[in-house]
Amino acid sequence: MDRTYASPSSQNLTAITTNSVDFASSSSPSPTSMSTGGSRAVKIIQLEHPSATASSSSETASASASVVSKWKARMKGMTWKEWIELFFPCYRWTRTYKVREYLQSDLMAGITVGIMLVPQSMSYAKLAGLQPIYGLYSGFIPIFVYTIFGSSRQLAIGPVALTSLLVSNVLSSIVEPSDTLYTELAILLALMVGILECIMALLRLGWIIRFISHSVISGFTTASAFVIALSQAKYFLGYEIERSSKIIPLVESIISGADKFAWPPFIMGSLMLAILLTMKHLGKTRKYLRFLRAAGPLTAVVLGTAFVKIYHPPSISLVGDIPQGLPKFSVPKQFGHVKSLIPTTVLITGVAILESVGIAKALAAKNGYELDSNQELFGLGVANICGSFFSIYPTTGSFSRSAVNHESGAKTGLSGLVMGIIMGCALLFLTPVFEYIPQCALAAIVISAVIGLVDYDEAKFLWRVDKKDFLLWTITCTTTLLLGIEIGVLVGVGVSLAFVIHESANPHIAVLGRLPGTTIYRNTQQYPEAYTYNGIVIVRIDAPIYFANTSYIKDRLRDYEIEKEESKGRGPEVSRIHFVILEMAPVTYIDSSAVQALKELHQEYKSRDIQLAISNPNREVLLTLAKAGVIDLIGKEWYFVRVHDAVQVCLQHVQRLTEFPKARDSLAENKPSLFQRLLNQRKDEFFQPELESGVHESLLSKDTNPQL
Repeated sequence: MDRTYASPSSQNLTAITTNSVDFASSSSPSPTSMSTGGSRAVKIIQLEHPSATASSSSETASASASVVSKWKARMKGMTWKEWIELFFPCYRWTRTYKVREYLQSDLMAGITVGIMLVPQSMSYAKLAGLQPIYGLYSGFIPIFVYTIFGSSRQLAIGPVALTSLLVSNVLSSIVEPSDTLYTELAILLALMVGILECIMALLRLGWIIRFISHSVISGFTTASAFVIALSQAKYFLGYEIERSSKIIPLVESIISGADKFAWPPFIMGSLMLAILLTMKHLGKTRKYLRFLRAAGPLTAVVLGTAFVKIYHPPSISLVGDIPQGLPKFSVPKQFGHVKSLIPTTVLITGVAILESVGIAKALAAKNGYELDSNQELFGLGVANICGSFFSIYPTTGSFSRSAVNHESGAKTGLSGLVMGIIMGCALLFLTPVFEYIPQCALAAIVISAVIGLVDYDEAKFLWRVDKKDFLLWTITCTTTLLLGIEIGVLVGVGVSLAFVIHESANPHIAVLGRLPGTTIYRNTQQYPEAYTYNGIVIVRIDAPIYFANTSYIKDRLRDYEIEKEESKGRGPEVSRIHFVILEMAPVTYIDSSAVQALKELHQEYKSRDIQLAISNPNREVLLTLAKAGVIDLIGKEWYFVRVHDAVQVCLQHVQRLTEFPKARDSLAENKPSLFQRLLNQRKDEFFQPELESGVHESLLSKDTNPQL
């Protein structure tokens, strides 16, 4: 249905001059001059107003029915193959496995990463304060479980540096690493992490982690890399240093024990680190040498072990005895410490989601298959739960090993099975050899791995693109270094949420103007050529309106009422604002507080003889306004589909104000409201349209005429 404002007949054109307005004729000397040129009828699109009662009940019922019906249809439509894929994602690639195309690539990738995993798992176990054997266990059982329940075909899970540091940090504050309780708590932590991951996956709560900014994660991992590297310095220096997640105690401990410095482990560790970094660099920069990246840890272990076996240096500490054989089934113990482990469980789970799921999604996109984040989280959870019964500590996806797995050509989860087999062979046959691995060689492996976590490129990017995110990165990095991991993450997340709240409570609001030669209205700051109209301000609110931002929006509207750009104004000259048009297309939601604020704003405007108009609200917003009675309060005739429609109606009334100068004093004389009289007059007669008639034809001619 259209509202039509028909132009009067040519016979009555002279009599009804108020309905044939030309604000800026191309032949007139000023924008305020009048013209009684010809005009034509214009149709204003009718805004459909929903019923507050019927729409609410029917909409709720239809939404509920839609969700239930979709769920039932999906369940009924699933085949037995889809049911198997739902519970065992590995079935997706096993039933379409192409032996000739995939087998060789999977075997090579599995062998490459498996060789890399063996020394890394022992190194990360030492970082976690555990015996190396628990790192080997953690790189064995979870791989097989994840291959069955995980959906990524390239993700390599197992011990990682960041998780190991978190485990060490929390457990060392409870008990000494030499105590048996320390190991039991690490195993219990794996069970708790797995349970939390599975719960979040089943409840589809992975979206919660979206509130943690990437700047927070980057700053956190950068600071953690420095802490991890300094914690491994004791194996290079030859003396014990304080175990801490804060950089100042670590540096003080290193300086205070300088008199115990030993040259042999330092020289050997530095050589191993140099070899690792060189091989990693060559593997990244030259494709034909990319195998060197994976072979680096094994090379360091072999060289270090060979040197020790030949020369037997007394000042270089060794890994020592490692039990031989596969892990045995045992139930986690020490459930009395569950409460104290909950914060770390949440933190490790958050790191797992951000790191593992992010890597898995990126690799899935590169290899052309879809990945369900919640299924991925469930696979990680089951891997940790099952692994906890075989003496593992928390595991997750490794960025470095997953990258090597992808670069080595892994096509399916078979590469993960090959990694697990290699780890099993190492447990069965190679543990006697591992006894002679130098501690400094394992420390060099850890340091070379965490160097990649120092994300200075991200810091430079943030400084160039967004200073606010750079500040967030700096705050997180600094607090993590100075106050510890848990406090650093909490501060980073807190500041990140504070930024979100600030942006939400102070939304972007733009004053709109008309682009010359069009009926399009855009931000006047973005488009300086856009012009406004005297007596009318058009405001667009680019956010949902709710209790937190209503005060800010009202304040800005008051400012826009005062701030009038005379140089851009078109139309009749008026002394103040008479109409405020709210463009509500970007407003996706409005709550009860915002509705009340809108009522108050309307009353304020009414007391100052200003009319409020609403443009293009969506169905949900319009329904809320209808329930609250705001539509009837403002008047249905002041709701429009387009800004263009609202402007042309308001311009007609602005023109009437210039033709009835005595009407401006109506409020002071306690006469009926000016807008009430205009509205009554509008109901009794048809108005001549301004925008599509000769009014805007003349404005367009002015825009295109450089002399005007």
